[in-house]
Amino acid sequence: MSDIFMHFSLEEWINSFFSGVVQRYGDFFQTITDFLLQWALIPLETGLKACPPLAILAFIALITWVGTKRVLPVFGLTIMLYLIGCFGLWDKLLQTMAIMLLSTVLIVLIGLPLGILMSRSRVLRYILTPVLDMMQTMPTFVYMIPVLMLFGLGKVPAIIATVVYALPPLVRLTDLGIRQVPGDVIEAGDSFGCTNFQKLFRIQLPLARAAIMAGINQSIMMALGMVVIASMIGARGLGEDVLNGINNLDIGKGLQSGVAIVFLAIIFDRISQSYGRDRRERRLAAVKKGKPA
Repeated sequence: MSDIFMHFSLEEWINSFFSGVVQRYGDFFQTITDFLLQWALIPLETGLKACPPLAILAFIALITWVGTKRVLPVFGLTIMLYLIGCFGLWDKLLQTMAIMLLSTVLIVLIGLPLGILMSRSRVLRYILTPVLDMMQTMPTFVYMIPVLMLFGLGKVPAIIATVVYALPPLVRLTDLGIRQVPGDVIEAGDSFGCTNFQKLFRIQLPLARAAIMAGINQSIMMALGMVVIASMIGARGLGEDVLNGINNLDIGKGLQSGVAIVFLAIIFDRISQSYGRDRRERRLAAVKKGKPA
C-alpha cells in the first residue's frame, strides 16, 4: 500500500460499541422481540391461518373492487392469489403476508410522522436527509449485522431490517407532498382561522395523499425485495423456498417461489396504487369508460 495513506480502522470501535450496547441493553431488545412476537406477529399470523382461503380471496377481491371499480383487476389479482395456493405455497404466503403487513404498519407509524416533521422543520430535513440517503444506499447485508447482534435470529430481526430498508421512500414523499401543497390554499386556511392541526389534517394531508400513497407503495415494494434476504435469518415464508432452491440448485422450486413473490408484489402494488388516486381521478376514469360520474 502506498505510504501516503494514514492507517486507521473503525472496526474495533464499532465492534466495541455494539458489544457494549448488547451487554447493557440486551434485556431491552429482548423485550421488544417478545412484544412484537407475542402481541403482533403471532396473533396476526394465527389469524390469517385461521381464515378460510376463500375468505381471503374474497377480501382481496373486495378491496380491489373498492379501489379500482373495475372487473379486470379484481379478476386478475384474485387469480394470481389463487395460483399461489395452487403451487402449494399458501401457508408460506400467509407467513410472508404477516411479516409484510406488520412491517408496513410499522413503516407508516414511523415514516408518516417523520415526514410531517421534516416538512415543518428545515433543520430536521438537513439532519435526516443524509441519514435517509445512507439507509437507502447501504447494502442490506451490512445493517443486518447489527440487527442480528441486537435481536438475534428469527422473524423480528427480519421485520426490523425490512422497516429500516423500506422506510426512506415514505418519509421523503410525505415531506415532499406536504411541501408541494399550494401556498394560496394554506393562506385560505389561515384566513378562515384554521389551527395548525386543522390545516395539517384537513388541507395538507388530503392534498398530499397521492404522494403519501406513492411512498407507501414504494415502501411495500422495497419490503417485498427483502423477502428472500430475510429468509436467511429465519423469517421463513416464500423467500425460504427461493433460498432452498439456490442452496440445492433446484431451479423449479426457486423459480416457482419467485413467481409467487412476483404475484404477491403485483397484488400489493395494484391495490396500493388504486387507493392513491383521488376522487377526481376516479371520476375522470369513470367518465372515459362511459360510466356516470
